[in-house]
Parts: sequence; C-alpha cells; structure tokens
Amino acid sequence: MAKQLKVLLASPRGFCAGVERAIEIVERALDRFGPPVYVRHEIVHNKHVVDSLRTKGAIFVDEVDKIPEGAHAIFSAHGVSAEVVGAASGRGLEVIDATCPLVSKVHKEGQNHVGKGRQVILIGHAGHPEVEGTQGQIPGGVLLVTDPEDVQTLEVDDPSQLAYVTQTTLSVDDTRDVIVALRKRFPKITGPDVKDICYATQNRQDAVRELAPQIDLLLVVGAQNSSNSNRLRDLGDAMGKPSYLIASAEDMDPAWLAGVETVGITAGASAPEELVQGVIERLSEYSDVEVEKLSGVVENITFKLPRELTAPVASTAAE
Repeated sequence: MAKQLKVLLASPRGFCAGVERAIEIVERALDRFGPPVYVRHEIVHNKHVVDSLRTKGAIFVDEVDKIPEGAHAIFSAHGVSAEVVGAASGRGLEVIDATCPLVSKVHKEGQNHVGKGRQVILIGHAGHPEVEGTQGQIPGGVLLVTDPEDVQTLEVDDPSQLAYVTQTTLSVDDTRDVIVALRKRFPKITGPDVKDICYATQNRQDAVRELAPQIDLLLVVGAQNSSNSNRLRDLGDAMGKPSYLIASAEDMDPAWLAGVETVGITAGASAPEELVQGVIERLSEYSDVEVEKLSGVVENITFKLPRELTAPVASTAAE
C-alpha cells in the first residue's frame, strides 16, 4: 500500500509583480524588435526562466561591453549602477530598464538623502546584484551593513547626518535587528517606513511562518543565488523544520521523506509555478499525495511596463 503524504502549499509563493514585469519586458522586446535582445545579467535569479528566454532569442551577458553597439539592451530586475547606465549610453544601446520599481524607489530615496547632506547606510548582502546597483546609484557611495555586528564598526562622517535604506529582498524581520542597532548607536538616523520594504518578500516569509507549524519538512523552490529564496529556507530552519532549497524536482532526495507525513512547499519570488507543480509530481512518485493550498494574502499589485514597449509603433509604410 502506497504511503500517504499531505502537501501544503504556501500562499503567496512564487513570482512577484517585479519579476512578472521583468520577464514580460524581455518577451515584449523580443516580439517588438525581434531577436536578439541582450540582457545584462540574469533578468531574474532563476535558471529555468533564463533558459526559457534564451530559447526565444534573449542573449545574456555579464557586462554591456559584450553587447554590440546600437543593439537593444535590457537591465535586469535587480537594477544597475550609474556607471553601467553611462557605459550603455556610450555604446549607443537602445536600453529598456527592467529594474523593479521598488528597487528604483530605494535608489531615489538614497539620492534624496544625499541631496539633503546625509550619508547613506545600506542594509544588504555584499555582492548581490541589487546591492551593487544601489551602491552605484547613490552619489558618494554607501556604507554597507549586513548584521548588527557591522553597525558597531561603522565609521561615519557625522552621526547627526545619517540615513539608511535596505535591499528589497530582505523583509522587515530580516532588517529589524540591524535597524535597532543603527538607531541605538545613531539616534538621529533617518530611515524608510516599514511599508517601503518589499511586500512580496514579507508576504512569502509570513506564509512560511503560517506553514511551518503544520509540516514535517519544508521544500523551497528557488535558485541558490536567490536572496529571498535563501531567506525562506533559513526561516524554515529557524522554526525547527528540516528545510531544503531546490532549483527543481531533480534536486529532491527521497531520503528527506523518511518519517515525513506532511510536506510544505513554497517558492521564491523568481521561481515559476510550473517548478512547484513539478515537485508535487515527483512527490507523487513516492506516495499518494493529497495537496492543500493554504489561504494567504492575495497580491494584486502590478507595475507599468516601460514606455518603449507600450508606445504605438511608428508606421513605416508609404502614405
């Protein structure tokens, strides 16, 4: 007799509005201008998505100097530095910016703080594309901190003229201890309202909090280099549940299911739902699976597409 296995699906999970917008930008650019369209870095942190767009004619490059002069180029959802923007302009590239609007908002906040004479501190992870872009969008650069310990070693110009911004793929909970440490050491520091934290990151973490007490094992579908996916796995671990970050069903180890009666599944903000369904199908090879979707926050946020993709196409036909 086949083993019974209950699968609980976190809600919300998977694609956020910024990721959906970025993917649609590449697809629309391919339709409008024809392949190839060049994309600097992975459009989002998911190999499945990148490979799918590559088959449609997108070419992914590390830097803009790899893009032929005058070609159509897309900046990824993570955002880019002012230096990259300048390099693209210097090559005469037709740029379409797929930077998530929430990331662009952080850039503007940082720039506004500098304009008011404040030194900016960025809460985030070194080396992440979003962090690198934000560092390069704020005049004079930023001071980067990742955890409360970093705050103690900060050397600032004027403790009374400080502001902080955060990497969007960190939630309110991820940044809380760092913000407490900043406010304790620098009482006059200015920072964003919690509503400026990425809604999708927070919602997906809240969903795992609801899910964890009901499960024996957590599977997070997402890329190893996805910040928000890693945080979901870390959260499951912190709540005392064995938690694994997997790119797809192929990464699953049946040994994880030993003694497990209920599996929870969620997905990072750049992981498509078809990968989640693939994991469910793989689980059904080992057990009789009963799937239940938890209720959660309904996300109805959408972001406008760049005008380069929505403006009417000029007619070239003879009048």
